[in-house]
Amino acid sequence: METRSLSSTVKRILIIIVILFAAGGAVFAWMQRNDQDERLLYLYGNVDIREVQLAFRQPGRVALMLFDEGDTVAAGTRLATLDDQPYQEALAAAKASVQVAQAELAKMRRGLRPQEIIQAQEALNQAQAVARRAERDHARLSRLLPSKASSQQDVDNARAARDQAAAGVKAAKAALSQAREGFRKEDIAAAEAQLAAAMAARDQAATALADTELFAPSDGTVIVRIREPGSMVVSQSAVYNLSLDKPVYVRAYIGETVLGRIAPGTPVRVRSDSSRKIYHGQIGFISPRAEFTPKTVETTELRTDLVYRLRIVVSDADAALRQGMPVTIEVDIQPAADLPAADS
Repeated sequence: METRSLSSTVKRILIIIVILFAAGGAVFAWMQRNDQDERLLYLYGNVDIREVQLAFRQPGRVALMLFDEGDTVAAGTRLATLDDQPYQEALAAAKASVQVAQAELAKMRRGLRPQEIIQAQEALNQAQAVARRAERDHARLSRLLPSKASSQQDVDNARAARDQAAAGVKAAKAALSQAREGFRKEDIAAAEAQLAAAMAARDQAATALADTELFAPSDGTVIVRIREPGSMVVSQSAVYNLSLDKPVYVRAYIGETVLGRIAPGTPVRVRSDSSRKIYHGQIGFISPRAEFTPKTVETTELRTDLVYRLRIVVSDADAALRQGMPVTIEVDIQPAADLPAADS
């Protein structure tokens, strides 16, 4: 009887110990859960819609549209082209204008040809010969005037011819000097400016020709194909809508009361309602300006509360995380009790 009573007592003690351990474990788990809940901040937002409208910078007729809606493209991929024949012709004309300006500048820098200088020298010799003859005629008629062998009219005519011949000599000397000196610096500077203008026009024509091809600015997916081959488009008229795949941003909002417990670079976890996958990222931007809670934000707080906008960069996004999708963000934050006290 005593042995049976002792065994029953031991069993009761063991049961009590098990119950105490179980209660202690439950209390510990509850405390851990509360501590974990205190360190987790839940935010709500949406995956940013990042689209770009692609257009030609030049007007023209669409020659090729190489992709359809839903196609994925890589950065630098050629998407569409214009008929480039008018731009090819404009570039050829601009190149010809550059060649003309280059030839004109080279001619001015070299000056006149030797043959032209010889012509100017011979013109001076001829003018000097005419001047010497006119001087002799004037002198002879002047000596004959006292004897009445010549009239005053003849002397006056000879004097005018002499003066005219002397002016011709001066003009021929100036022409020879100009031929030997070459063109003026101002003329050469003007020719250089004309060449620069022609080269600028050629570069513009080359840029316009290059603009007849449309390339993807980054990796993305074609959402809308707006034009078809044969369409006439004006400058900056969109032909594609492209959704940018990377990087993936999430736009969320945070209240002022917990703003001081996060910072740019804080790691986060992102969940969506469409799958159980957990995405990872970090806070990349916190707006310095407060704003009212947007109506599209899913939050349990009052919509009139002031919040700050966050941009979260998702590092391991995939095709399942689509733009515009609502998501939940989990942030490990420092408990308010652990924050340092503000200086008074």
